[in-house]
Amino acid sequence: MSLDPIYYAISWILLRWHSLWDAIGIPDDRVLGTNWAWILAIFFLVVTLRVILFPVFVKQIKSQRAMQALQPKVKALQEKHKGDRETLQKEMMELYRVEKANPLMGCLPMFLQIPVFFGLFHVLQHLKPGLSDENKQLYGWPLEQFNSAFQAHLFNVPISAKFGSTSEQLAALGADGTTVKILAAVLVLVMMATTFLTQRQMILKTGWAEDPQQLMIQRLMLYGIPFTLLFSGALFPIGVVIYWVTNNLFTLAQQQWVLRKFPPPQMANKGGTGNRPAAGTKTAGGPKSPVQPARTGGLFSRKTEAEPVTPVVETKALAPKPGAKPVNPKKGARPANKPKG
Repeated sequence: MSLDPIYYAISWILLRWHSLWDAIGIPDDRVLGTNWAWILAIFFLVVTLRVILFPVFVKQIKSQRAMQALQPKVKALQEKHKGDRETLQKEMMELYRVEKANPLMGCLPMFLQIPVFFGLFHVLQHLKPGLSDENKQLYGWPLEQFNSAFQAHLFNVPISAKFGSTSEQLAALGADGTTVKILAAVLVLVMMATTFLTQRQMILKTGWAEDPQQLMIQRLMLYGIPFTLLFSGALFPIGVVIYWVTNNLFTLAQQQWVLRKFPPPQMANKGGTGNRPAAGTKTAGGPKSPVQPARTGGLFSRKTEAEPVTPVVETKALAPKPGAKPVNPKKGARPANKPKG
């Protein structure tokens, strides 16, 4: 299967954003050793793709919530079929089918971005010297923009260079090997850290899975993927690493917004613990605490002072016992100076 449509799509988005920054007046010349028009084009390539994939991201959140809601049933199946892995897997697949939950939906946004990642990787790898004018214009690149992108740098490092570039490749790009390796190493470490933080944020908000399959996927995404980047990052051009880091930062912000606006059920219920009655206090129909707890509205809101409540008088204690003569309270009290006779 040819990936040319992806190469053309990635190139088109990059070229449109670069043309926009050029029209606004951001120069192609280096400022602080950086061609900002091309760096911004890569940054807004991420923004464009994240906007397109936002509905998929929402589906990912909903799927993770559905899987979380099924955890009690999953745990019950694990207890029921302990030691019988084959039966357990069949029962769990049937549970997912009936409840219309998909354990792999949580990985869908990442899977959809893999072709984009490799498309950008290929396009940036294509920015190399010695190409004919015909090859430079592959994927819809005008000659002027190809030559501009080929000379684009981030802090005096070409965006098509990488940590593992050979001395011949670096010489063709006119780059200093030490500068390339230092910048590439820093960016790869940032890429690993932001990848780890992105997965950690989601797991801490939604909780660790009870299902062994889901738990394995969570651990793989939390520890496995960042670890592999330590080695594979040396093969990525600087522009691809910029894309990855930007994508991670955008994902962190997007997840934070979504998880605050639509918190998981157990997170939403944590705020209600303050309204629970204290131990030993009766609720409906029983005696109430004479002092109501203070209410707090928020981080900067004022607290409402506790107000005393009039105690409820027990009317049963004042009622006469069955068979007893009624007592007239007026007879029991003589006037102090009542005359004799």
